[in-house]
Amino acid sequence: MRASASSTMAARPRRHAAGALDRAKYLRPIAHRGLHDRTKGRIENTAPAFLAAIHKGYGIECDLQAANDGTPMVFHDDKLDRLMGAPGRISQHTPASLARLRYKGQDTHILTFAEFLALVGGRVPLLVEVKTNSATPLHPFLDRIARQARAYKGPIALMSFDLDVVAALAKLAPTIPRGPVIGLPARWWAAPRAAGSATIARLLNRTPPGSGFLAVDVKMLRAARAWMTRHAIDLPLFSWTIRTRRERATATRFADAPIFERYEA
Repeated sequence: MRASASSTMAARPRRHAAGALDRAKYLRPIAHRGLHDRTKGRIENTAPAFLAAIHKGYGIECDLQAANDGTPMVFHDDKLDRLMGAPGRISQHTPASLARLRYKGQDTHILTFAEFLALVGGRVPLLVEVKTNSATPLHPFLDRIARQARAYKGPIALMSFDLDVVAALAKLAPTIPRGPVIGLPARWWAAPRAAGSATIARLLNRTPPGSGFLAVDVKMLRAARAWMTRHAIDLPLFSWTIRTRRERATATRFADAPIFERYEA
């Protein structure tokens, strides 16, 4: 983490006051999908990975997908085959049918958001990414996420690539910190001009009002920090997904906290 990030920008006015993130709780390494390690039997976004992160005192990043009735499930992919060996999309299944599935090679089930919150119980801060697609039953999904987040007795923040979701969560859960996840498709990075500073600035300029933090791709981290400095934006800056020594060095220099995996911070 950059020890100087908060102090450097502390004197500058905050663009967004509502839904502010508690820096004292959140500016620490955040385990991406929990502290997962398949070789040790800890699959991403499962109870063993989350418990390992809690044991180490890391924050936790997790993902939410919707079951067919809008129940938020802790799962990254919209399809089940990679991790579960089951066909179809998660949004085609009821919560009951998802509860009967097991991760490949494990006797571990997909957690509901409610189960996940009960498991963590406020012990470490949470960054919860809300994922959507054209099959997502959006209204019941976001409403349930907001209600459960509002009732949770621990540090929790919500984020999404979908800016409409970030805006909707601001209305549904105005006291819960929320922010955009910002990145570019892989094909853009193959053409350096397409992923230049002007493109990154356009993305950052779309930050929804009331955002309490930013979560940006490590490949655009330097440009994001420059943009924040230029516009006197004083928000916590997370960077994802930090995996290599070089990415760690970049995050240490420009981010307030890394969202990391494949090593222990």
